[in-house]
Amino acid sequence: MERIYIGMGSNLADPAEQLRSAVEALAHLPQSRWVGVSAFYQSDSLLPGQPRYTNAVAAIDSNLAPLALLDALQAIETDQGRERLERWGPRTLDLDILLFGDRLIDEPRLKVPHYHMHARPFVLYPLAELAPASLTLADGRSLQQLLNDCPYVGLERLAPGAESNQ
Repeated sequence: MERIYIGMGSNLADPAEQLRSAVEALAHLPQSRWVGVSAFYQSDSLLPGQPRYTNAVAAIDSNLAPLALLDALQAIETDQGRERLERWGPRTLDLDILLFGDRLIDEPRLKVPHYHMHARPFVLYPLAELAPASLTLADGRSLQQLLNDCPYVGLERLAPGAESNQ
């Protein structure tokens, strides 16, 4: 089994509940074992005029092939009301494969390590809660280096249980 880190985000239809439902679905993926989830974080949308996002990172161990996992994640998104109307629009749920073991993946549908994670504190800081401090990405960058280059700005860590009050 390979350790896989999955970024989760939502800014529609009770975002914290969307993430909790996603956690439940991830915990039941075939050929996979649940590892854990980070705290929930809030941040402003990258695009003006959208509601704030709630984000987290989940970890699973899995024997699924990368594209099979991507298909399963997209099915979870669809089950939770995701409509793919525009690339950067608001969404009920977004599940992104951030890291897939020590693999470099460059497929038309999937790039791993996730191509924008280095610039997103709402991905890196939750990831740091789950990943070992010594984590090095398949492309040679260390998680610590990415954290050093991506300040903790605009990110609000929700207190345990606070995410249920949104």
